Amino acid sequence: MTPEDAASRAVEAVLFASEHPMNLDEIRAHVGSEMDVRAALAALEALYAGRGVELVRRGDRWHFQTAADLAHLLRRNREESRKLSRAGIETLAIIAYHEPVTRAEIEAIRGVQISKGTIDVLMEAGWVRPAGRREVPGRPLMYATTGGFLTHFGLSSRRDLPGIDDLKAAGLLDPVDLAFEALGENEGAEEPESETVIDDE
Repeated sequence: MTPEDAASRAVEAVLFASEHPMNLDEIRAHVGSEMDVRAALAALEALYAGRGVELVRRGDRWHFQTAADLAHLLRRNREESRKLSRAGIETLAIIAYHEPVTRAEIEAIRGVQISKGTIDVLMEAGWVRPAGRREVPGRPLMYATTGGFLTHFGLSSRRDLPGIDDLKAAGLLDPVDLAFEALGENEGAEEPESETVIDDE
């Protein structure tokens, strides 16, 4: 067995047994710093490509997961205990595209106030985290997305977030919003909180 094969087997075993995605330093803590972990990950990624289980990278962390096209085989029908409101979805999108961002900045973009509960729900889901404080008067808390956000939405990094043209093509933008944009009247337009689909606030 070559040293490369031994390194790949060691890294494979560590990732397979881990309960959470691991970064390079965490893997090295198990297999030893003398092993070429990057090369082992590249070899494993190629080995598992196209198989039922794949090695994927989410941000700076690696883990094994079921191939996306086979996920339906493992899915169980279950009632979701809580769904995001429209306010929650919009807040998450603003944080993802503008992070790190403060509550005041989120409210300025949305045009309406958000309650503390909206961000709390996103933090409980593991998608949003505190990201320090803005060095301005009052030192407001900033928010950013987490590795869990990338994992849940199948993104390698924030660079994989869809652009405005992709969202339009997929029909994910509100036709009313598009109409305002075309007329140039969307600046300063306020959206009433009563439009929230399911209130989590």
